[in-house]
Amino acid sequence: MISGMYIEILLLAVIVLMVMQYIGGFSMNKFVDDNAVYFQRLKEDDFEFYAKAKYGDAIDIQKLFNARLKQALMTALALGLLFISYMKNGVGILALFAIFYAMFKLPYMQLKSYYKSHLHLIDTQLPYYLKNLEILIQHYTVPVALGKSVGDAPEIFREGLKDMIEKINAGDSTIQPYMDFAKEFPVRDSMRMMRLLYRLGLGKQERKQEQLLTFSRNVSSLQQKAREARYKDRLDKMESKTMRMLVCTGVGVMALLLLSILQTFSTM
Repeated sequence: MISGMYIEILLLAVIVLMVMQYIGGFSMNKFVDDNAVYFQRLKEDDFEFYAKAKYGDAIDIQKLFNARLKQALMTALALGLLFISYMKNGVGILALFAIFYAMFKLPYMQLKSYYKSHLHLIDTQLPYYLKNLEILIQHYTVPVALGKSVGDAPEIFREGLKDMIEKINAGDSTIQPYMDFAKEFPVRDSMRMMRLLYRLGLGKQERKQEQLLTFSRNVSSLQQKAREARYKDRLDKMESKTMRMLVCTGVGVMALLLLSILQTFSTM
């Protein structure tokens, strides 16, 4: 329990910080900027990659990183003031640093988790989109088939497809528009499938059936992998639910056993 003296210190510290922030005597932004050299050492090597994967290339990486720092610092500062009575020893200081580090790492872990789930979604949906595209290519040229595929494509691919089609229609006959699409969705076999699609678009009419057959075999292989991945996901979810049920049951049994033991001792 926080004593009256510590409550007064806490309120005074909060008031002082608010006043200094208002008059410009203290600024968290300035503090982070002034110590940027030291804080940069905390930045993960792949933070920029995960941030751009979620927010796009236009995101200001430094601004996003500074926001992480400020949030972690403000949380640690608030908790440090709230539990100031525990800051007398090294354990309290270490706990405060641990809280800062955990709050600082949380946004990074969320970005990493988003990237993995995002890629998994792409990985399972791409084969089915390519199968629909294969059917269209049997009747149209590759650029026309791409244009007609946008409406029925999974929503996650639509913007990337529109960008690729715009580049092709603008006169870019190189493989680059296809590779840009593959880089935007960097999942298993996306590069290889885009190369096959590009070659299919370049192939002469007499070779179209042969190339289309190769493309079809690869799409079927990807579909099989996607089905296996979905089956594995269902098994993992069922296993996870079963484990949670067993753990909850075990904890409940242990709690009941502990209560019965305590009651036995209390009646002795």
